[in-house]
Amino acid sequence: MGVKPEVLDTGEQLMVPMDVLEEGNEGAWWKFLLSGAMAGAVSRTGTAPLDRAKVYMQVYSSKSNFMNLLGGLRSMVQEGGFRSLWRGNGINVLKIAPEYAIKFSVFEQCKNYFCGAHGSPPFQERLIAGSLAVATSQTLINPMEVLKTRLTLRRTGQYKGLVDCARQILEREGTRALYRGYLPNMLGIIPYACTDLAVYEMLRCFWLKSGKDMEDPSGLVSLSSVTLSTTCGQMASYPLTLVRTRMQAQDTVECSNPTMCGVFQGILAQQGWRGLYRGMTPTLLKVLPAGGISHMVYEAMKKTLGI
Repeated sequence: MGVKPEVLDTGEQLMVPMDVLEEGNEGAWWKFLLSGAMAGAVSRTGTAPLDRAKVYMQVYSSKSNFMNLLGGLRSMVQEGGFRSLWRGNGINVLKIAPEYAIKFSVFEQCKNYFCGAHGSPPFQERLIAGSLAVATSQTLINPMEVLKTRLTLRRTGQYKGLVDCARQILEREGTRALYRGYLPNMLGIIPYACTDLAVYEMLRCFWLKSGKDMEDPSGLVSLSSVTLSTTCGQMASYPLTLVRTRMQAQDTVECSNPTMCGVFQGILAQQGWRGLYRGMTPTLLKVLPAGGISHMVYEAMKKTLGI
């Protein structure tokens, strides 16, 4: 636990596996990234119904139309059948590859820069490197995030597929629509990363005081610590995540062009502060299974590939 052993995919954040950055593993980098991509794909597919329920509740649940988790799942099944629970999962899995490639490249460059001065980057500099990696990847894949939101919320027969969805957005709303929700997405990196790091540091100090061996904690301890810190980070940034989803879901043909402040004000005026946490239940419920699945698949893939 001296160096944070990142959970690969908690359902919200896809993280670069730390062992690919260790000395001696450079030649096998593609095996680590392939293992991580497979872990993310299986994890996201396994928790896709909860992810769709989260997005559905973020957009459609309100004070006048309150929707709980079971109600949301039931509504989706009634509209599109059982298979509709996996709508949007295809592009959610598809964007894993560019996410990994971009985050790995940027993080590695930042790590090399910091290592040049200190030998091994401390937590603060890992925070900066990680934040820059996330910001860069989110800037480049934001169009895929918009497509994922639209495909997740689509009604039966609304789109023929990914290409048709992109075509309709470009024809009706223009290219700027593909970057809707970008600002709250970027701002959300700060509370997420800071809270994640602070909670993990607190757990690390607690582990140190207990007299345990910090260099070789059990897999369960590492997984539990990272899962808890990641969950706290998600809670801290959740209002911005919800606003981002609301902005991405809106069609400018049907309503005025949404702004971040406008969406915030609308939610607070109509639903109060609780409205900023709609969909939090499925978000929390999927953290542990998503992290656990990705961890198990990642380790199994490493064993299969001989690393």
